[in-house]
Amino acid sequence: MSAIEHSGIKLSIVKNPITGLNKVFDNRIRLGVMSILVVNEEVNFNDLKQMLEVTDGNLATHLVNLEENGYIKVHKGFVGKKTNTTYAVTKSGEKAFHEHIAALETMIKNMR
Repeated sequence: MSAIEHSGIKLSIVKNPITGLNKVFDNRIRLGVMSILVVNEEVNFNDLKQMLEVTDGNLATHLVNLEENGYIKVHKGFVGKKTNTTYAVTKSGEKAFHEHIAALETMIKNMR
């Protein structure tokens, strides 16, 4: 990091602070889903909905986005006669998420 002086104020110059951030994780719900899934083997829809305190439709929309990007995998099954949909992070999803978190950490460090 270098610095310049402008009008008597010392300004730090850093590279583009958003480099490395993943646009898919810009949304707080998708960020929350990934945060939950990287530390759990799999989580069902209702548990995700309850943990994130969101509506069915809102959560479903974000899960589709993560699935379409290859970051999560979906397993539809049954518990007794009731359908049970569970979600798990993919290897590429875990890698992308960790890269996003590392970029956030770098951005925060450069602000200090």
